[in-house]
Amino acid sequence: MSYLPDPSVLLVAGFGVFLIAFMKGAFGGGLAIVGIPVLSLVLDPISAGAVLAPLFVLMDIAALYYWRPSTWSKADLVLLVPGLACGTAIGFLLLKVIDRSMVAILIATITLAFTALWFRGGGRIVQRPRSPIKAMLAGTASGVSSMMAHSGGPPVALYLLPLGLPKAVYAGTASSFFAAGNLMKVAP
Repeated sequence: MSYLPDPSVLLVAGFGVFLIAFMKGAFGGGLAIVGIPVLSLVLDPISAGAVLAPLFVLMDIAALYYWRPSTWSKADLVLLVPGLACGTAIGFLLLKVIDRSMVAILIATITLAFTALWFRGGGRIVQRPRSPIKAMLAGTASGVSSMMAHSGGPPVALYLLPLGLPKAVYAGTASSFFAAGNLMKVAP
């Protein structure tokens, strides 16, 4: 017996995948951060993440080809990647014990916090200096949410956007950060 999903599920899932693939590939992130929450409307976040894993590997190859090391903020990657590794390990351990609905709540909370902070600031980006502590927290939160549901965009955006990086540097840094994270997730 074959299972045919509801056409509305396919439509919403297709839109979520499009948002992620197009926005990450074309803009190095941007609106791709809303793709998993959209996909989570019709799939539990862990299943949505499993569906997207092969797509992310292909996107990382293309992103690293386009966003060369000259577009990376190496100073920020040095601060973010250790937290990413720690968060990926924590996320892997949590996957074994956490309820899938808790993952959905976590993703929703992070996305709403990102949105609230954006609106609280009037949609403006106020440039702030680098902070190793904020970078570690953002990297760890991104690693956890990325490992659990490929939804690590909001935490790292909360750290990178206030730095006032040029658009190409933001996109290159985000692309290389998530390529490193997806590479870390291959074994688990």
